[in-house]
Amino acid sequence: MTSIKTVGVIGAGQMGSGIAHVFAQSGYDVILHDISADQMKEALSTIEKNLARQVAKGVIDQGADTLALARIKTVGDIKELGQCDLVIEAASEVQSVKKEIFGALEGVLKKDAILASNTSSISITGLAAATERPDQFIGIHFMNPAPVMKLVEVIRGIATSKEAFETTKEVIASLGKTMAISEDFPAFIVNRILMPMINEAIYTLYEGVGSVEGIDTGMKLGANHPMGPLELADFIGLDICLAIMQVLYEGLADSKYRPCPLLVKYVEAGWLGRKTGRGFYDYAGDAPVPTR
Repeated sequence: MTSIKTVGVIGAGQMGSGIAHVFAQSGYDVILHDISADQMKEALSTIEKNLARQVAKGVIDQGADTLALARIKTVGDIKELGQCDLVIEAASEVQSVKKEIFGALEGVLKKDAILASNTSSISITGLAAATERPDQFIGIHFMNPAPVMKLVEVIRGIATSKEAFETTKEVIASLGKTMAISEDFPAFIVNRILMPMINEAIYTLYEGVGSVEGIDTGMKLGANHPMGPLELADFIGLDICLAIMQVLYEGLADSKYRPCPLLVKYVEAGWLGRKTGRGFYDYAGDAPVPTR
């Protein structure tokens, strides 16, 4: 099987930076690529803070944060990923964007390198078909935030080789994560269940059944969820929630997956949740305040 020593991560946003953190903490050399120098700088700052927090909590040893950070190299040129043994794409949840990235990787990667997508909903078989190595393409879906969440979904496309799958299993185990194997259906396991629940919570708000606080409090105290569904939607990003619901609606052709019009309206308004400071809650003050 392919020996994985250097891991490339494409996209230095919330997911990409978290994935880079996890691999560097586990002893891998990481090359983090983004088209934005400012985004890479912000990612390194976030990783540094999160590593320091882990040291303070006793999750990792003193000094381990410095060693992990030193393993991460940022690059603006995608061609510098050519030395990687595994490359994970963690860009926007938009199929055309992902395929454009895979096109840019043609002729760049080593012959035996494994290419993966961190997509949370899009067909792995379809993405693999847009690459020059469908047999070495696989879905590796980290949960958010990646350094904290223990689960990683692994999804094989129709052409994914046994070798690529077995190597991926070894890598996930080396990170101290638990793997859930999903078939290649829209949104896989976690989001197939989670996103319709969030969408239904938004419908509950849209139809006036309950308020933002009532819905979130009801699910936290009535179903023992750590976060209410609307609070969670803001944390994930409403644009991502909408993108996943659209994949489910189009891929399964079932009206029960129709995105709530209120979710669509919030995304159109640019109210995407925590990352924009406003979603179902307004985050401008000391404590979040419902926007409806």
